[in-house]
Amino acid sequence: MTILNVGIIGLGMAFEQLHYPAFQELPDRYRIAAICDKNSEKLQQWRERLGLSEGDIYADYKVMLKRDDLDLYDIMVPISLNYTVTADMARHLSGSGKGIICEKPVAGNLEEARAHRDLPKRYDVPVLIAENYRYNDETNMIREMVQNGEVGDIHYFIYNRFIDFNSEQHQGDKFASKEWRQKPDYAGGAVLDYAVHDLAALRHIFGPIDRLHAFGRPMEESYSPYFVVNTNIRFKNGVTGQFSFYCAGRETQAPFIGLRIFSTRGTIYLENRDCGTINIAYNDGTRREIPYAPQRGYHNELLNYYNFRVYNEALQVTPEMAYGDARTVFAILRSIREDTIVPVDVEEKKGLLSKLRS
Repeated sequence: MTILNVGIIGLGMAFEQLHYPAFQELPDRYRIAAICDKNSEKLQQWRERLGLSEGDIYADYKVMLKRDDLDLYDIMVPISLNYTVTADMARHLSGSGKGIICEKPVAGNLEEARAHRDLPKRYDVPVLIAENYRYNDETNMIREMVQNGEVGDIHYFIYNRFIDFNSEQHQGDKFASKEWRQKPDYAGGAVLDYAVHDLAALRHIFGPIDRLHAFGRPMEESYSPYFVVNTNIRFKNGVTGQFSFYCAGRETQAPFIGLRIFSTRGTIYLENRDCGTINIAYNDGTRREIPYAPQRGYHNELLNYYNFRVYNEALQVTPEMAYGDARTVFAILRSIREDTIVPVDVEEKKGLLSKLRS
């Protein structure tokens, strides 16, 4: 079986907790052959752990790009660097056949997100966006239920997402503990960083968004301009619903609100992405509990890239999709600022991009 050699850029939590375990599951498809990070101590620790040589570690990814034996580069850097690093790499890899995996959100502002969208065509480089919510089993199962009419025609949904950033920023094993997240230099702070994934899942399930109207409760903490965001959304297929993102506390009443989809024949309910069960309650009183394996998105995205490279399978999450997800967040931020209804998945007209910009 073909084995792809991977160069890792960024050895932080995303690599250690998310990508590395997925690579470990696929040793017959991937080999981590080089690593890059500015932290020399971290480089040495991972060199030993991965069994690499001194010649396989780099403080500068541009030096790593000179290698001929790498098939794929996996980028895991702070949000504000996602576009800069990916664009730089795409220029160097233009037409080489080598590919890129990039974390999300793809940029810290709308202008860079839009430019990121155009990288594959501009430089003839395949780019997969590691939006694990679009690859998670539960998201795809619910999407299929909706498309197949499992509970009839969709009336509306409610979706509540919470994260206790205040507590998690003091826990070293949590993403909120990173200083660049506590003092973000990108628009929206925690709203962009976290809510983009939930919005990606909703867009994956229901499709493109027509328009939205959002409200936010301002806060003085540096990690987010709002401690809660409430958004009314209308999708182009006519489905409407309400998405709430609460980043300054926790939900203590169980079961959690989660995602609830109300339809003509019943309700689909997912308490949270880690619960392992999708519940369906039908109007006739019958119920189904459908199990799934949580947190398989990272594994599935690596399988998708491998099958793309070896078997010509289409990439499932592209920069264009990720641009739409980020654009939704920027539309929410604009809606709050201007107290107005904002179109989302529409043809960009002159002046719209600057209005959405943060």
